Amino acid sequence: MSTLKIKNFTIGNQEPMTLMAGVNVLESEPVVMAVAEKFAETTSSLNINWIFKGSFDKANRSSISSFRGPGLDEGLKMLEKVKSEFDAPVITDIHEPSQADPVSKICDIIQIPAFLCRQTDLVVAAAKTNKIIQFKKPQFLSAPEMKNVIEKCDQAGNNKVTLCERGNSFGYNNLVVDMLNFQIMKDLDVPVIFDATHSLQLPGGLGDAAGGRREYLLPLAKAGLSQGIAGLFIEAHPDPDSAKCDGPCAISTEEIPYILSQLSELDDFIKNQDSDI
Repeated sequence: MSTLKIKNFTIGNQEPMTLMAGVNVLESEPVVMAVAEKFAETTSSLNINWIFKGSFDKANRSSISSFRGPGLDEGLKMLEKVKSEFDAPVITDIHEPSQADPVSKICDIIQIPAFLCRQTDLVVAAAKTNKIIQFKKPQFLSAPEMKNVIEKCDQAGNNKVTLCERGNSFGYNNLVVDMLNFQIMKDLDVPVIFDATHSLQLPGGLGDAAGGRREYLLPLAKAGLSQGIAGLFIEAHPDPDSAKCDGPCAISTEEIPYILSQLSELDDFIKNQDSDI
C-alpha cells in the first residue's frame, strides 16, 4: 500500500489518521490564526497528524459577487505564518498553471480542485513541483476514472498522489457519498482522504451560493473512517453563520475538540481490527 512522508509522519490508508483541517477561504488573518490555533491545540493533545488547509482564491464561486479570497501573494503570507507559528505542514489549491511554482515554495501539498482535475496543463505544472499532489474527486466522475488522473500526474514525473472523496452529484443541488468509492480508490494504491465538509454541500442550494448540512459532519466523517482510509478533510470557522464561503458546511471552532476526540478514537479502533478494510 502506497504511503507518503510529510514532516515527521506518514500519510497512508493503514497509518494513523491524517487530518487536513483549517478554513475554507483565507478570509482574514485573525480568523485564520484563531482556527489554526484551535486545531493545533486539539491535534497536539490527541496526537493527531495535522496539515493546515486554507484557500487563497475560491475561483469557482456561484455568484460574481461572492467573496473569493485575498489572492495569491497575501494568501501565501498567511499560510507561511501558520506554518511558522504552529510548525504545521500546509495545503492549498491552485487554479492556474502559473500558480504552481510560487505555491510550492510555501506549501507542502498542492491540491487540484474537483472541477479542474482533468486540466492537463494544470496537473503537469503541479506535478513538476515534485510536491505531494492531492486531487479532489469530481462530483461528475466515478472512482475508477481517477486512475486516469493518477496516470497523468505520473507521466508528468510525479507519483506522490492522494485522492480526496467529496461526494457525487445526486440530482440537482445535492451530493451523495458512495462508500464503495473508498475501497475502489484504495485499490489504486494511493492514500485516500475524505472531505466530509464538502460532501455535506447542497450545491447552489441558496440560489447564489451553496447550502450545507454541517450538523451531520460527525456521523458522515465516522462513516468515512470506517472504511480504513488515510484521513479526513474538515473546515471550521469561529462563527460559521458569518463565514464568507461555505459557512453552512463548516463546523464551529468550539466543536473541534469534541469531534476530533471521537474521530481519533474511531480511527484507532478501525485500524486495530484484524480485517482487510
